[in-house]
Amino acid sequence: MPLGLYSRGDDAPLPLVGHYPELVYIYNDSAMENICRLKVGGEQIPPKYDTGMFRTWDTDGAYILGSDTGIEPFNMSMPVLYDGNAPPYLAPADVYRTSRSMRTFEKGLVNLNYNMTWFFPVDSGFFYLVRLHFCEIYHGITRVNEVVFTVFLNNQTAEEQFDPIAWSGRPGVAIQRDYVVMVPKVNEAKQDLWLDLHPYKDSKPMMYYNSFSNGVEIFKLSNFDDRNLAGPNPSQSFVSGSDVKPHHVAQFKKSSEKLKFIIIGCGLGTVVLPILLCLVLFRLKVIRPRKVMSWCGLAVHTPNQIEKAKKSSFCSHFPIREIKVATNDFDEALLIGTGGFGSVYKGSFDGGATSVAIKRANPMSHQGVSEFETEILWLSQLRHANLVSLLGYCNEDGEMILVYDFMDNGTLYEHLHLRQRDQPPLSWIQRLEICIGVARGLHYLHTGTKHRIIHRDIKTTNILLDHNWVPKISDFGLSKAGYPSILITNVKGSIGYLDPECFQSHKLTEKSDLYSLGVVLLEILSTRPAVIVGEDDEHVNLAEWAMLCFENGNLEQIVDPNLKGNIVEECFELYLGFAMKCLAERGVERPSIGEVLQNLVLAMHLQKKGGVVPDGNVQRNDNSGLQGYSDLTPGVEFSEIMMPVGR
Repeated sequence: MPLGLYSRGDDAPLPLVGHYPELVYIYNDSAMENICRLKVGGEQIPPKYDTGMFRTWDTDGAYILGSDTGIEPFNMSMPVLYDGNAPPYLAPADVYRTSRSMRTFEKGLVNLNYNMTWFFPVDSGFFYLVRLHFCEIYHGITRVNEVVFTVFLNNQTAEEQFDPIAWSGRPGVAIQRDYVVMVPKVNEAKQDLWLDLHPYKDSKPMMYYNSFSNGVEIFKLSNFDDRNLAGPNPSQSFVSGSDVKPHHVAQFKKSSEKLKFIIIGCGLGTVVLPILLCLVLFRLKVIRPRKVMSWCGLAVHTPNQIEKAKKSSFCSHFPIREIKVATNDFDEALLIGTGGFGSVYKGSFDGGATSVAIKRANPMSHQGVSEFETEILWLSQLRHANLVSLLGYCNEDGEMILVYDFMDNGTLYEHLHLRQRDQPPLSWIQRLEICIGVARGLHYLHTGTKHRIIHRDIKTTNILLDHNWVPKISDFGLSKAGYPSILITNVKGSIGYLDPECFQSHKLTEKSDLYSLGVVLLEILSTRPAVIVGEDDEHVNLAEWAMLCFENGNLEQIVDPNLKGNIVEECFELYLGFAMKCLAERGVERPSIGEVLQNLVLAMHLQKKGGVVPDGNVQRNDNSGLQGYSDLTPGVEFSEIMMPVGR
């Protein structure tokens, strides 16, 4: 093994992902354990075809998330060029001749809604060296800023604008990028280390929104405190899930000879192994940060409570005394809302410098411990721009309290239905941006997470708006994980948004969220609540009323009067058509969240470009999921509610 193949020494420390400006030093005497060595795309490379070190380069199929795994371009005749960044022994040339990239679309805009994601099971409580291999194998990509993407490791930004051509200079040149990730200690012995690649949205020219990878290597680094590579014992659930059968265990217990053998072996191991480990590990030197180690072996300054919660991949525990200080002992003057779970207060930390939303459970509420635990379970694992961030919780003194980032602009419901007279209504562009953000959040839950989450309570009161009007989906107390469907005993949800098919069959699928989203889309368009109490029966339920207007051609009644004359006709057709598709009676007839997201983005394009359809983005047929409203109900006059093309 060449010196410096994985070690960097004093001259080239590595950044600690998510903890800038912390640096990590890896020396030749550091102990390392290979977790995986993957050739991304293509076939496995056996040891005899390595660069002389007899390494096996496995395929990545067992690690990539989801069925939509992109495409696998290859160029097996391409000469691979090595430079100082990537010496020839770094990896075989065939690693760089294949890759996995996102699915390509005309203009590439759809790729902005997706990540390419890999999961790697690793031991908790260690630092990991992650080496990524890149090589642009497409000769048509020759300029800087044509393909730029962001690298995320464990939901933290490792590199925001990685441009392979900027690093290599031209196609066919091998590149390596090294990062160090800290996987904190948790109750579980194993957890997943995530790798996400996402197209950078400000790429110029705006042609190739894409990301790709050619290879991945991950190494566990010896623990700083204990100076060893020994992982924690497997959890009980892991043991029970092994291949050992109960009758094998019984036979094993009946064998006195085997018992004697194990007892003797354990005795020798207890005495001999610690001595051997001490001898082997005595001189090992591992990560050498510049500051004193503190949390999970990480060298950082002691942050305040909020900074610590935001930096952690898992939510923090807040002492009740800090919660009371932040809310002035739950002062009613700081009350900003109430719900099924309880009351929400505006709190402040750091002398008022940081605002948070503090949700305090009502002890008389039906939404109790189960919803409290579910909220913590999901939001402590999820990180997305369109999901509310859970900073922590408190469960002292009989309290169940959740702490979130504060959303300056409140709920979407307030801006649609409780607007003050001096407050301008949301513009159509603002509403489209909110719809796209909500769809992106739902798309992440349905396709971008390991366990595929069904939210179950999508509604305008659970859509929060930050200071930049970015929507955040909140309230995961009813969420469930599992695909393709879940049989439930108790149907839960909100009246007006609840999927009728789920109510009748007790079968929960991701299409239940699509029904709720369809109601939200209508609510945003019409500014009518999902349920209107006191009107005639046919007007009580927004979905049923809108469907009646839709079938009768009374479209002007569905549109908020504040929007009349401001919506491009083609945009309206696409938007309303898909809202109605989401409300289909049978879940199988509803579109996927990916289709809805794609067409909301297209609707925004149509609105901004005055109805001009980008080439290759719309296919007018029933199977595409892009059937417009005018195809369903031809001959309807739009002049009263549409903005003329070109205005």
